[in-house]
Amino acid sequence: MNKAAIGSDGPKNSLPRGALSHASRALRHRNFKLFFTGQSISVIGTWMTRLATSWLVYRMTHSALLLGVVSFAGQMVSFALGPVAGVLVERVNRRKLLVWTQAGGAVQSLALAAFTLAHVINLWEIIALTALQGVINAFDMPGRQSFLVQMVEDPSDLSNAIAINSSMANGARLVGPAVAGVVIGAFGEGWCFLIDGVSYFAVIASLLLMRIKPLNTRYNASGMFEQMREGWDYVRTFRPIRTILLLFALLSLMGYSYAVLLPVFAGQVLQGGAYTLGGLTTASGIGALVSGLSLAVRKSVVGLTRMVQIATAILGGALILFGFSHALWLSLVLMVFVGFGLMQGASVSNTIIQSLVPEEKRARVMSYYTMAFFGAAPFGSLLAGALAHRIGAPHTVMLTGACCVAGALWFSLELPKIGAIMRPIYQEMGLLPVPAINPISDLQEPAA
Repeated sequence: MNKAAIGSDGPKNSLPRGALSHASRALRHRNFKLFFTGQSISVIGTWMTRLATSWLVYRMTHSALLLGVVSFAGQMVSFALGPVAGVLVERVNRRKLLVWTQAGGAVQSLALAAFTLAHVINLWEIIALTALQGVINAFDMPGRQSFLVQMVEDPSDLSNAIAINSSMANGARLVGPAVAGVVIGAFGEGWCFLIDGVSYFAVIASLLLMRIKPLNTRYNASGMFEQMREGWDYVRTFRPIRTILLLFALLSLMGYSYAVLLPVFAGQVLQGGAYTLGGLTTASGIGALVSGLSLAVRKSVVGLTRMVQIATAILGGALILFGFSHALWLSLVLMVFVGFGLMQGASVSNTIIQSLVPEEKRARVMSYYTMAFFGAAPFGSLLAGALAHRIGAPHTVMLTGACCVAGALWFSLELPKIGAIMRPIYQEMGLLPVPAINPISDLQEPAA
């Protein structure tokens, strides 16, 4: 977020400031509204493909380990390309880049559909196409995150745009798995892939219809490796971003790994099928949607560091209890809390980082955010699959939940240190006009 741009922006702030208008204020920007519309359609297809891929692999192999291998294949590629992708995103037109990544995603999903509908799909083809999606994601995620600042002309609306984007993604997370469960049961996984492939064209159309103003940033004439080193040094030495990225990496390693085991819980622990898997995924989506909406109504980024700690603790506790559950209704309830904790942690981390990072380093820093997910998540998926093979899926999620709780305790020790660094930055931005005494309370929501 550009520090100099925080504050009033003339007529843009003359709209009614009721709760609903405040929560949706980023949608007054035409470009973001176009993106929101196109992405809402596409992400439904994305969630359909995620569930269909997991169920297809499990139906073909009945192996928790191979579920982890497939997830590892795509995410590890994204991690490996992360530093290079961050530099390249800063050097190219981000809208054109996103058009190409969305076109690549459409080709990948349509290829999955063709192989599956022709009944010639095998595990190696799934792994190869998942790896291709990993290449696409390595450029798409930092490009999409850093492109938000161009879609939302008023920087003070950026945090709201991130929250709305999260709410949209999780609204699709409710619809996508539910629709996928019905489609798989009636027609098979291939039709989910086909719907996803077609849905990408909605995003491509929204990107082409945008009118984007160029960013007022200086071109960095240094070489690629020098820019990579500068980005790494910034992330490594700036304690708030480093600490938040480390906790987010732990969430990705231990928190997200439960998803790869959901087919095992649906089929073995809860004695269900594709409909049960869809219900569990939808329940986590409800929690994630609640998280996104709670962030959308916030008026400031102040106070969000405490929410990272709370969200991590909620996630860890819910995973531990989920491992004990053998009742469908209880598992569904716990999945709501899992979804809330995961999305709250991811979205809040994103918002804090975007509020602190300077524009000339935004894409590179967001590539490390991408790496924190795609670097830790594949190892988490592989670890979860291997542990579930040895000790069972329930004990595996109990262990990963305990690690999340430990991460929340560690972050609570770091809060005073990062609070002392963030306080003067937020004061300079006008978010904390009155100097405070306690660096932790400075970052909490001021009393009404």
